[in-house]
Amino acid sequence: MLKTCVSLLLFLSLQTQALMSVSTKNAVSNGDAVAIDSQHKAWLKQRFSEQHEQLIPVVAVADMFFSCNQERKSDKGNYQLVDLITVMDKGVLAEKLSLCLGQDTMQSGIALNFGLMGCFHEQLAHLPEKEREQKMKLVKQAISSLSLDERKKSFTQCVTEQAIHYLK
Repeated sequence: MLKTCVSLLLFLSLQTQALMSVSTKNAVSNGDAVAIDSQHKAWLKQRFSEQHEQLIPVVAVADMFFSCNQERKSDKGNYQLVDLITVMDKGVLAEKLSLCLGQDTMQSGIALNFGLMGCFHEQLAHLPEKEREQKMKLVKQAISSLSLDERKKSFTQCVTEQAIHYLK
């Protein structure tokens, strides 16, 4: 069961990455596209590594707040992740997350789960609503069966990919 959940999370992450690079893959063969995508990501990391490192915590906090606020309704705003990441002041965003989490800390398993849900919400945003809802249910099930370390690794990977996306 655990391996299936990890595989599902990895599959969803890879599926989203593949969809984001459709235009590149249409131009070259699949093997070349994967190599180009990897090279492009490596170039982005090298070229923008400082920006990337600064963006990662913002993306992580935004993911956590986005899902926390959707579930707990701590703030009346109807926020989009892109706005939380690119427009909202970092201090305001951190304060909103803190208020939403209440007694839970940013390092808690609950905050981590919110972060994973937020990250996958963005990755699946391109899907029709019904399909996205179905996949989010699968993601939620998968998250609940992962260990804390596996969730941390998944969240780190997901946030890293998101931050790369925002550097483009």
